[in-house]
Amino acid sequence: MGKVISITNQKGGVGKTTTAVNLSAALAALDNKVLLMDADPQANATSGVGLNPDHLDGSIYECLLGDMEPQDVVKKTSIKNLSLIPSHLDLVGAELEMISVPDRNLVLRKRLQEIRNQYDYVIIDCAPSLGIITTNALTASDSVIIPVQCQYYALEGLTKLLNTIRIVQSRFNPELEMEGILLTMYDARTRLSKQVVEEVRNHFQQLVFNTLIYNNTKVAEAPSHGISILEHDINSIGSINYLNLAKEVIQRDAERRAAGNGNEEGSEA
Repeated sequence: MGKVISITNQKGGVGKTTTAVNLSAALAALDNKVLLMDADPQANATSGVGLNPDHLDGSIYECLLGDMEPQDVVKKTSIKNLSLIPSHLDLVGAELEMISVPDRNLVLRKRLQEIRNQYDYVIIDCAPSLGIITTNALTASDSVIIPVQCQYYALEGLTKLLNTIRIVQSRFNPELEMEGILLTMYDARTRLSKQVVEEVRNHFQQLVFNTLIYNNTKVAEAPSHGISILEHDINSIGSINYLNLAKEVIQRDAERRAAGNGNEEGSEA
C-alpha cells in the first residue's frame, strides 16, 4: 500500500507547493509510482505540472463531495510514473459544503483507500491554512513534511501547526508521524540562513532533514513553464536538492520498516 505524505504549513511562501511538485517528480524519477494530490484551491500544484485547472473535467472537489470516483479524476502528467488529482478554485466552497457531512474529517481518508495501493507514494499539497481540507489531508496521511523557510520568522506559527498535528493524531489518526522538517530557500552566503538552520536543527534534531533546499533561480522559473525542476534543468542545484530529498525520504521509510520488522520479531520471540 502506498505511503501518503502531506506537505503542509499554514504560512505561505515557504516552498510548500514547490516541494510537493518537485519531490513528487524526484520520487517518480527514482522509479516510484507517484500520485500528486492538489488539495489547495489555488491549484498551483496542478498548473505546476502543466495542467490548466479551468480545462479539466474533474478535480479533488468532486472527489471529496462524492460526485466522482477518485480514479476518475486522476490525470496523467508529462512525467513518467507521476499522476495527478488536480484542484480547482471550487475547492474553496468545499469546507462549507462538508460541515454537515458525517465524519467530515475522514472523507479524504476513505476516498484514498480506494486507490492508494496503486502507488508507491501519494504526496498531498495542502492549502496554507488549518481548515477542514487540511485536517482531511492530515487524517488521510501516514506522515507530514513541514517546509520551513530559512528566514527570520522561520519558527513563527510552527508551534500552532505542531499542535494541530497532535490534535489530528489524538482524535483521528494516531498513526500519523512527522516525516520531517524541511529547510527551504537556503542561502549559503548569508549568516541568517546558517543561523536558522542551526536553530531549527538544535531544537528539532532528528526531525530535520539533512537535505537543504537552496534558493535557486531555476526552481523559481520552473512553475511558469508548467514543469518540475527536473524537467526544467536536471543539472541545477534545485534538481540535485530534490533528488537528495527523495532519496532521504526513501531511506527513512526503509529504516522505519526495518525497525518495525525488528520489533515484530522481538514480540514474537
